[in-house]
Amino acid sequence: MIVVLFKTIQVILALSILVIIHELGHFFWAKVFGIRVEKFYLFFDIGGKAIFKFKPKKSETEYGIGWLPLGGYCKISGMIDESFDRESLNHEPEEWEFRSRPAWQRFLVMFGGVLNNFILAIILYIVITFTWGSSYISNKDCEIYASPLATEMGFKTGDKVISLDDYEPEDFGTLQADIARRKVEKVSVLRGSDTVKVYIDESYIGNLLKTPAVFSPAVEFIIDSVAVKDNEVLQKGDKIISIAGVPTPYLQDGRIELAKHSYETIAAEVVRGADTITLNVKVDSIGHIGVFTKMPDIVRYKEYNFAQAIPQGVKTAFSTIGSYLQDLRLVATPSSGAYKSVGSFISIGSVFPSVWNWYSFLSILALLSIMLAVMNLLPIPVLDGGHILFLIIEMIIGHKVSDKTQIIAQYIGLILIMLLMFLAFGNDISMLINR
Repeated sequence: MIVVLFKTIQVILALSILVIIHELGHFFWAKVFGIRVEKFYLFFDIGGKAIFKFKPKKSETEYGIGWLPLGGYCKISGMIDESFDRESLNHEPEEWEFRSRPAWQRFLVMFGGVLNNFILAIILYIVITFTWGSSYISNKDCEIYASPLATEMGFKTGDKVISLDDYEPEDFGTLQADIARRKVEKVSVLRGSDTVKVYIDESYIGNLLKTPAVFSPAVEFIIDSVAVKDNEVLQKGDKIISIAGVPTPYLQDGRIELAKHSYETIAAEVVRGADTITLNVKVDSIGHIGVFTKMPDIVRYKEYNFAQAIPQGVKTAFSTIGSYLQDLRLVATPSSGAYKSVGSFISIGSVFPSVWNWYSFLSILALLSIMLAVMNLLPIPVLDGGHILFLIIEMIIGHKVSDKTQIIAQYIGLILIMLLMFLAFGNDISMLINR
């Protein structure tokens, strides 16, 4: 329960930061052009109810925190938005209203929120790169430990990925996403001494996007140090190859078998130097034998000074934008089944760590900032992209799209967003039920 609460707090904090940054983009450009902003709210004050609100003297803007924590908004005078407030349309445009401004100014006001989210992501990636550097798991030095889904797809534990169609992956950690995003049809793997082709059925794409750790590095069960006195029969360098008579060539296999023998003393077959010996080891209440294992040399790490971190951070941001656009393309392709991976706040919460970690929080915040920006650019009325679409049409045809058309489009857009939310919540509920 405490873990769920902690994750929930992180979700609310992250989304609040993103919403404020986004709405400040609209607010800033509106103020630059002298357009009146009536309200600036974190969360929604449905029914006029707010947790907190105030209006500074000589200011036309009311600032506040609403009671419904589903985002926030910046209400701009004379703009047709999701509030469907038509009162301002009953009189001639005032010079301080949004609708009285030229199209290029209105475009900047609408694009300001998305721009802020992109800028925030770039800044965060620069900070992350400068502070922690970059690291990845070398694919050429890794073998796969196949999950049930990977096995079903045709992979086997011990496979080493050579190529995805004609692409040779460098980062083992992105294999799963690369197969989905690139719509890979054929994976070449080294299996023993043979090169084998694994053909990917498109129906697996949806599961690849929503299933964590489909591929993990296969790690041998080699002892680095022993932490408990009861098992000092084990030594540094020992390689455990079977537990209670069951072969355990990899650490993952060992964990599975040890979990079956809590509170027991079991026989473990160990390779020590040139000899293979059998030792009795004690298993504790949670399936551990009190050892630290040796990690293979598979992680590649690079540090950056601040000058180097800037271009690398920008590169990471644009790479992430490209990857997310590929994800959206998959979601929009029903045959891929990727729409089943669309999630709501529950899915977002699941990616946050159960203990505070600045690297994880900032990395997730940067990703969510890009997701919010890209989603808002979709040409759906209600979203910023829908308003921008109308402005582009206006620039092309030379006059505004009628207020009536925009209002109807807003209703249609709202319905589409509601359907998307139902899909997201439905997928999350299905995931919780099927756990």
